Amino acid sequence: MDKNLVQANERVDELYANDIKIIQSPEVFSFSLDAVLLAHFAKPYTKANGRIVDLCAGNGAVGLFLTAKTKAQINLVEIQPRLADMAQRSVKLNHLDEQVTVYNIDLKQTNDYLAKDSVDTVTCNPPYFADLPTSKKNPNQHLMLARHEITTTLKEVVAMTSGLLKMGGRFYLVHRPDRFLEIMDVLRANRLAPKQVQFVYPKAGREANMVLIEAIKDGKDGGLRFCEPLTVYDQAGNYQPLIKEILYGKG
Repeated sequence: MDKNLVQANERVDELYANDIKIIQSPEVFSFSLDAVLLAHFAKPYTKANGRIVDLCAGNGAVGLFLTAKTKAQINLVEIQPRLADMAQRSVKLNHLDEQVTVYNIDLKQTNDYLAKDSVDTVTCNPPYFADLPTSKKNPNQHLMLARHEITTTLKEVVAMTSGLLKMGGRFYLVHRPDRFLEIMDVLRANRLAPKQVQFVYPKAGREANMVLIEAIKDGKDGGLRFCEPLTVYDQAGNYQPLIKEILYGKG
C-alpha cells in the first residue's frame, strides 16, 4: 500500500467481498451499510462503452464498489473538497484511475462536465434529512452536509438524474422509508418510473430504516415490484447470512 495516499487521522477500510479499499476518517462522513447495500442492489450498465454517475459520492464508496460489476466509466460527483480528495486517493489506492473519475463540484454543475442524455446508470446515496428550521444538525460541517439537504435536495438530485440519463437508463437510490411517498412522487414527476423497491430492516420485528429503489427513465407505468425485505441482524446482533455474504463474500 502506498503510505503517501493515506493521511494523518485516516484509516483504510475494506469491502472484502470485492476487495475494494476505501480511505476513511472519523473527522468526516464515512461510508456505512447503506452504501454497500446500494451498490449491491444496483444493476449498472456493464459494458466498457457505458457511463455511470454516482451523485453525492462522498468518499467514493458506492462508485468504487460498483467497479466489481461493470467495465463502464464511473464518474463520482462530490461537493465537499475533503471527501472528494479522499475519493480520488481511494481510486489510486485501488488502481482504478482509468475507470473512475472524481469531480469535486456542486451537483448543480454536473452538466458542465457530463452531457445530458449521455448516462446509462445513476446511483445516489443522498442527504436523508430535509433542511428544516427545527432540524437538529451535527456541529461537524462534513457530517451536517452529508446528512441534511443543505447543498442539494431530493428534487434537485432526481431532476439532475433524469437529465443525465438516456431514455431507458436506470436510477438506483437509497433513502429513508419515511420519505417513500415523496420519493415516488418526485421520481414520476421527472420521467422516472419506479420499478423495484426493497425495504431494509435492522432486525426482525423492527421498522424498516432504509429503502432501495430502482427507476427507469421514460419507463412504462405499472409493473412495480416489491423485493423480498432485507434484515440486517439476527436477534443476537450478528449479521444475517446474506448481509455477511454482501460484506465479506462467500465463505
